[in-house]
Amino acid sequence: MSRWAQGADEIAALLGRRHLERVSGARADGTPWVDKATRRLETAEAIVADDPESAFVLAYDAARFVGEALLAHQGLRPTQAGGHLAVTDAVRAQFGSPLAALGTLRRRRNELEYPSYPGERVEAEEAAAAIRTARDLLTSAQRLLKHLGLFL
Repeated sequence: MSRWAQGADEIAALLGRRHLERVSGARADGTPWVDKATRRLETAEAIVADDPESAFVLAYDAARFVGEALLAHQGLRPTQAGGHLAVTDAVRAQFGSPLAALGTLRRRRNELEYPSYPGERVEAEEAAAAIRTARDLLTSAQRLLKHLGLFL
């Protein structure tokens, strides 16, 4: 299977800046990341009414794991230097609007982790929407995985 052509220049640039690195063998399989995303979503759904902020963060983690799954399937992973932003940038460049919501979730998660003012809150409705978004991303990724080859 050939590599995914859309966004190839951005992926090459992320590799060049060492924000992504190549992986092989068992690490070049997105399935474990899909499984992790699924478990995070199940946990988020179970706690959304009692702890919306934690549910939101879990939904974000699930969405990020979806991005990690897509990258892993291409023999790629973010480095410490690239972090979460590298995942978001790579997914946006390659898959565009179907997976663009990952960036929105990342920005909101950052607002929660590094608040501009004390008392930043997440309501259950916002957390539930994040869970739905992450589940949609997961569904899209599951369809995409079978079309991805190694990024060579």
